[in-house]
Amino acid sequence: MANFKPTFQLYKHLLIILTAAALFWVAVPDQAVAAKTDRYVVKKGDTLWDIAKRFLNDPWLWPEVWHINPTIRNPHLIYPGDVVLLSYVDGKPYLTLEGKAGVPVPKKGLKTVRLSPKPHAQPLEKAITTLPYDLIGPFLKHASVIAEDDILEDAPYIVSSFEEHLVTGSGSKVYARGMTDSGTGNFTVVRPGVTYRDPQTDDILGYEVLHIADARVVKLGEPASLVIGEASQEVLNEDRLLPYEGKKPDFYFFPSAPSKPINGQIISVMGGVSLIGQYSVVVLNRGEADGMVTGHVLAVNQDGAYVRDPVDRSPVKLPDERAGLMMIFRTFEKVSYALILEAERSMTINDRFTNP
Repeated sequence: MANFKPTFQLYKHLLIILTAAALFWVAVPDQAVAAKTDRYVVKKGDTLWDIAKRFLNDPWLWPEVWHINPTIRNPHLIYPGDVVLLSYVDGKPYLTLEGKAGVPVPKKGLKTVRLSPKPHAQPLEKAITTLPYDLIGPFLKHASVIAEDDILEDAPYIVSSFEEHLVTGSGSKVYARGMTDSGTGNFTVVRPGVTYRDPQTDDILGYEVLHIADARVVKLGEPASLVIGEASQEVLNEDRLLPYEGKKPDFYFFPSAPSKPINGQIISVMGGVSLIGQYSVVVLNRGEADGMVTGHVLAVNQDGAYVRDPVDRSPVKLPDERAGLMMIFRTFEKVSYALILEAERSMTINDRFTNP
């Protein structure tokens, strides 16, 4: 056999092949997939974010690797008992839905018994939500932000309660003035909240509207008579009435990163606290007008502190540090509500957020 001596041309070809292979692996989003599991049976109480974290290092990349199965009853929703599978096609990771787990295959040769149908009530299993229902439910159902404060100024208002009771709650009768729309029977009792302003420009971004109760008109007039339904607070004189929209809140959306660079700040935190931690609900100074949609995942960053150089005594700004991750679950024109999902340290109002 002749002696084989590698030539420069061979080295060149090998280098090209290795470089192309390296580029291929960089292009594939494998770095987003964690070697945690390749199969998971969905359980009651899971959220889509929980499941995404089981498979992905970067859960907001879920839409890039999720491939719906058209044979499943509703390919856009995931239910307890469904099986999520991780597989690879041409080196790329894919997440798919296998279907219901735990249903045994009937054995052959078994005796068949005919049963008469009997009524049996059993609640249907609900699809899992993207985020915990108990944390975001009240803000999806009741909280709101309006663009103009004159919406409340021109709205009907409570003038008194029946027999001027000091405490007015569920089941109580109240009277309101300004009820001109005879076609509307259901209202929401609201109260003005805080005014949201941009921390950089001081421009007004919106007005918070606090949900107080639901109310139903029982007799039109001036004043009109209403009965209070479900109430979260005591109804007071001067509380305003807005038509009940009756929209069903949407708890199902996919985590994703914004498609364009975004920068903003946290301008408020719900609950009357100053420090922000995991599962806090915060208000952002970016909304639908800025391209924000439900499911967007954002990174919260804290400005690096200034320190004095110990050698030349000059001021030095330390790098900004990531403080946590949050997901937008409700949007308005110029502001959004987000839930803090991960907190590496305590956060505060005015902390900045960017793409994850």
